[in-house]
Amino acid sequence: MEFAHEPVLLRETIEALNLVPNGCYVDCTLGGAGHSLGILSAEPSIRLIGIDQDPEALERAKYRLQRYGEQIILVHDNFRNLKEILTGLQISRVDGILMDIGVSSPQLDQGERGFSYHKEARLDMRMNPQNPLDAWTIVNTYSKEELTRIISQYGEENWAARISQFIVEKRAVEPINTTQDLVDVIKDAIPIGARQGGPHPARRTFQALRIAVNDELGALQDALEQAVDVLEPAGRLAVISFHSLEDRIVKSYFHDLLGKCICPPSLPVCGCGQKAIVRLVNRKPITASHAELEKNPRARSAKLRVVEKL
Repeated sequence: MEFAHEPVLLRETIEALNLVPNGCYVDCTLGGAGHSLGILSAEPSIRLIGIDQDPEALERAKYRLQRYGEQIILVHDNFRNLKEILTGLQISRVDGILMDIGVSSPQLDQGERGFSYHKEARLDMRMNPQNPLDAWTIVNTYSKEELTRIISQYGEENWAARISQFIVEKRAVEPINTTQDLVDVIKDAIPIGARQGGPHPARRTFQALRIAVNDELGALQDALEQAVDVLEPAGRLAVISFHSLEDRIVKSYFHDLLGKCICPPSLPVCGCGQKAIVRLVNRKPITASHAELEKNPRARSAKLRVVEKL
């Protein structure tokens, strides 16, 4: 059950969480358990709750974390249900929370999951196999307008309308069943001149579909709104994001918690009553070092933002 998994910004994440002996911590997106292993190695006395909606990830994590025994509680659920999960475990407050957003390396590396545009598989992209919605359904049944919205909004793809048009035309002849089928449609839709010298032409569309299938941005917003409430004073929330949509949500939400006055400048005295709930641990996002990028190129877009509850 061994597999390659390189957690991004591991040292920086451990430092950011400011681990306390015998504390209770939550890894909201357990994935390959790389961050959890690092956290437990740095402070072996802590209790850790690991959450993941992917049952395969939980099985791998159970194997990798087995030596920590009852210190570990693994939960099959979406981290958007954070408060409900902790209530069910009779835990009211925790000392730190980690969210590592997006698809995990093992999910990308398993071609049959349908996340990767480099590997042939049925269009799936579900992090939770119990999810009734998959990428095949979106690609083959959603309207051209809805496809355009998804690809443009979640993929920030300039060619969204043209890609959607080509998808609709292709599926009218035969279903678009596999990742390769979809890659071929995308390559046909994007002019060759626009494809040269840039990233893989399917990258943005695949990202958009994955986000839509798993409602990733909605889940992130839900989880953020619960996380600070369940932190102990001086507890920290660390969030690793991998693209601008996620980072924008995190940055905006953290800013809202700083309690900055929202009164019109013309008012002589503040009347809004805004109070800071957190302080920023790092004013700018922490990014991977040159040494880490040489070992793990997937870390190139990672950004770590951290707040501490007041």
